[in-house]
Amino acid sequence: MINSTIIVYGVFAGLVAIFVTVAIERFGGFVGGVLGTVPSTIVPAAAGVYLIDGEASLTASMSIVPLGMLINGMFLGVWIIFPRYITSDAVKLPLTTCVSLLMWALLAFTSLVVARQLTDGIITELMLGLLGLCALIGLAVIFNLRVKDAPKGVNSVPLLVLSLRGLAAGLAIGGCLWLAESGLPFVAGLASAFPAIFLTSMVALWMSQGPKVPQGAAAPMMLGGASVSVYALIVIWSMPTFGVILGSIFAWFASVLLWTIPAFLLLKQYRLAID
Repeated sequence: MINSTIIVYGVFAGLVAIFVTVAIERFGGFVGGVLGTVPSTIVPAAAGVYLIDGEASLTASMSIVPLGMLINGMFLGVWIIFPRYITSDAVKLPLTTCVSLLMWALLAFTSLVVARQLTDGIITELMLGLLGLCALIGLAVIFNLRVKDAPKGVNSVPLLVLSLRGLAAGLAIGGCLWLAESGLPFVAGLASAFPAIFLTSMVALWMSQGPKVPQGAAAPMMLGGASVSVYALIVIWSMPTFGVILGSIFAWFASVLLWTIPAFLLLKQYRLAID
């Protein structure tokens, strides 16, 4: 049962990851970046953790997701800022990829240590999640105020690249569930927030469209990705209350209604106002 849960949810996460790349390619970085980052791989991750290890593990793993998404926001920030300082076009993509992943790893390790210390009698796990969400919103607003063109792609992302993208996301969620099964819910929560979708989106779109499309999508993805944090905090309550299926559905619609749609409309209005 446990092994099949990991496999099924990992495959689902991979399919969703492919969809987000296609959304950005077809609708542009603004629409695709915000609407393409609705809660996706977090849904099977949360359900799998709950089925495998129960409510306490769900609370611990989901409470650190907003912190993980904050780190992902910084990860996307590297893709916006760092390439400006590289003069050689040939090394921009590999260097940016390496620097962004290194930064994510260092911040993830640091945040894991800090989170364990803070939740050891200083603040609650829910408070940790709320603090992470507030910091992420602040970071996303700052980057989106500095408007950047978010063009549509003109070339199709190769099928091989899409397949590798789905595989990377599936492995990340499968690893998350394996960690939860091993009794490491905090680490599992960070693993569920590993930027597999963001990374593969940036690389796949850069390779097929050039740097402008992924860089234009990065800030809207940062803003839209906050919905994942909202989902994580809601599902802590909704899944034990309503069960896996109804609890997941409730948390998904609540996060989209409370965050994704308002964020999309406000960002659209802001960009229209300054054009």
